[in-house]
Amino acid sequence: MTVTVSASAPLALQRYYRVLSSGPDAYGRGEDLRPLLTEHLDFTGSLAGHHPDATDAFLEGVAGFIATVQHIRIVQEVHDHGGSAVLYDATMPGGAVRFAEFFRFQDGRISTLNLHYDGQDYLAKGGR
Repeated sequence: MTVTVSASAPLALQRYYRVLSSGPDAYGRGEDLRPLLTEHLDFTGSLAGHHPDATDAFLEGVAGFIATVQHIRIVQEVHDHGGSAVLYDATMPGGAVRFAEFFRFQDGRISTLNLHYDGQDYLAKGGR
């Protein structure tokens, strides 16, 4: 599976979605994702809550997502000088789950990520 955002997306975001679609073997321990994130990623997620220093925990969480997602289909994306937003459907073993990700960048890396989805639906469809 290869997922691409438009060429107008920041380079870090283009690489981020390549990593998300790389599969668990290629992901490993997140070596390709870590350089795309600031050292102190400010993350908010439906299941995890808000964590102002979440880089390591986020890398672990992404491993679970990559292990279960079968396909990602970008629905819509918006980019401007202040950040980016991407809406996508992720096909899980039990069906599709809709995600919305809102990004802010610092020095070309993702500094803030607000991830919105139905956490119970995600778990029910095989997410971890």
